[in-house]
Amino acid sequence: MEVSIQSIALATVLAVLTTWAWRVVNWVWLRPKRLERLLRQQGLSGEPYTFLFGDLKENSRLLTEAKSKPITVSDDIKPRILPFWHQCFQTYGKDSFKWIGPTPRVSITNPEQLKEVFSKINDYPRPASNPLVKLLANGLASHEGEKWARHRKIINPAFHMEKLKLMLPAIYSSCTEMVDRWGKLVSEETSCEVDAWVDLQNLTREVISRTAFGSSFEEGKRIFELQEAQAQLAILALQSVYIPGWRFVPTKMNRRMKNIDKEVQALLMDIIRRKEKTIRAGEAAGDDLLGLLLESNMKENVGMSLHDVIEECKLFYFAGQETTSVLLVWTMVLLSVHSDWQARAREEVLETFGSRKPDLDGLSHLKIGNKTWEADHTPGVQLSMPTLLIHHDKELWGEDAEKFKPERFAKGVSKATMNQVSFFPFGLGPRICIGQNFALIEAKMALAMILQQFTFELSTSYAHAPFNVVTLQPLYGVQVILRKAN
Repeated sequence: MEVSIQSIALATVLAVLTTWAWRVVNWVWLRPKRLERLLRQQGLSGEPYTFLFGDLKENSRLLTEAKSKPITVSDDIKPRILPFWHQCFQTYGKDSFKWIGPTPRVSITNPEQLKEVFSKINDYPRPASNPLVKLLANGLASHEGEKWARHRKIINPAFHMEKLKLMLPAIYSSCTEMVDRWGKLVSEETSCEVDAWVDLQNLTREVISRTAFGSSFEEGKRIFELQEAQAQLAILALQSVYIPGWRFVPTKMNRRMKNIDKEVQALLMDIIRRKEKTIRAGEAAGDDLLGLLLESNMKENVGMSLHDVIEECKLFYFAGQETTSVLLVWTMVLLSVHSDWQARAREEVLETFGSRKPDLDGLSHLKIGNKTWEADHTPGVQLSMPTLLIHHDKELWGEDAEKFKPERFAKGVSKATMNQVSFFPFGLGPRICIGQNFALIEAKMALAMILQQFTFELSTSYAHAPFNVVTLQPLYGVQVILRKAN
């Protein structure tokens, strides 16, 4: 009897080990090779799959090489930002794929296919992301299905235009502080040099702190620092193969990411609890996003949990300031290089507002600013829509695709794109960025107030070195020379 029990136990252990061994072999070799055959049968091309890492090592090598030295502002940005995709397109064409570890990722650039992916969100769900990367922010942008629909419904009221209008004073106050500080620097000299990247980051952090949480930059400063560090670590995590269960291994990076998340959650919980307390005491929710979100959440039978609210707040903090500061800083770079367009933009701002405070109606009618900013599916395969390459595709935009040519948007995006899905800075379809109007109002307000007061040009100390940290940032800052506008 004892021997029989031992035999059964041994057989069970062997069966479990055999099953796991099969799953591992299937994951790292059999499944990728099967998918590769299917992709090639569909006419797609790419590098042959290599064990476990796929194209990650080569991708990392090319990124390191591209990042090693600055480029000129007129250089093609694609080889620096997306060197592997750029090389892949040149070698295999746009109908190509690359390997993210053992998972193939197919590029989608055809407007009709892009339209389908953007519109049929249930047929093309977001791929499961590395659990470590989710520590950065696991809010609305990451959810699918019913949870996404519920969160979108709860958050949506906070981003209605009438609510955003109430946030204008906070945006204006933050912009005034930066512009006044620049004005004092210029008044002491005929011109001065500032790092616009640092100042614009501080500006958008101040704005999101006030408009999202009713607090100041100083209170949220620690959260911004932590989220910035988390973004750096998330990029490193994305550049390596994620092994299931690896997040539980106490590596230095894993511990750091979890400690950052723990501290961010504690800080946000304190802010949320204070806001909930004021609402339950009968006070108005206020005009900030958090108050509006909590107010909306309390009206739902099945609302968001405290954890969900914290994750949405993390997304507010990161996406709410990072994307707008990036939009502003590259706009200043472009207007510095193309001084004729800077003059035209300033002329329009002065015609619209003169020296008075910009208002929502005037901001919505600015045209120059708008011009300046403006596949078969195989299960197990990820789809990639490389925005940068699509926005610079000569087949879609013509031979001048890479030129700074705001006039192409003179009659609107639909005319410029001939009603094709080829321009989507905020995404498209049901999942279009919920904060699009907020970001554009803030960016237009800041740019209008800068143009009212100053002319600017790039300093000789500026080195053009854009690089990816979730968003496209200037590696060495953006040094500009400010002068008082006449």
